[in-house]
Amino acid sequence: MTARKSDKSESFDAFWAEVTGAGTEVIRGVEVRIPTDIPLAMQQRVKALEDSEAEDDIREMVGLLFSADVLDAWRDAGMGLLEFKTVLAWGMAHAGGTKVSFREAYDTVMAAEADAGKAPNRATRRAASKPRSGSTGGPSKRTSSASTGSTRTRSRA
Repeated sequence: MTARKSDKSESFDAFWAEVTGAGTEVIRGVEVRIPTDIPLAMQQRVKALEDSEAEDDIREMVGLLFSADVLDAWRDAGMGLLEFKTVLAWGMAHAGGTKVSFREAYDTVMAAEADAGKAPNRATRRAASKPRSGSTGGPSKRTSSASTGSTRTRSRA
């Protein structure tokens, strides 16, 4: 095995840009870097902030993924909530190593919103309403019709 000749003048940043194919995209008139990896700081903060709706927390997450002032720029450009969710889905997919189109990100957001509003299916509802057996915790067993059934009487006509 021969070692690859390395270019000592190449910086890590130049190397990494070549490896990841880093580029930019214009979203609502704002040029942003296409995320190619999830920042380590973001991995640490996501768990702590996942249920937060505070604007400062959202700004922090968007800043880690794209850039510090992008949220204000998008808001000033008139970005709506559905657009914002689509851009976040697109950015997170790219950061996770999956290149998706904006259409695919939009479809993912719409599917997630449709699933969030659905009632549980019939089997789930029925299973939840079945009484449990006292001794085992499992569903009660059906009693056979032979032991509980009555015999049919015939008419005397």
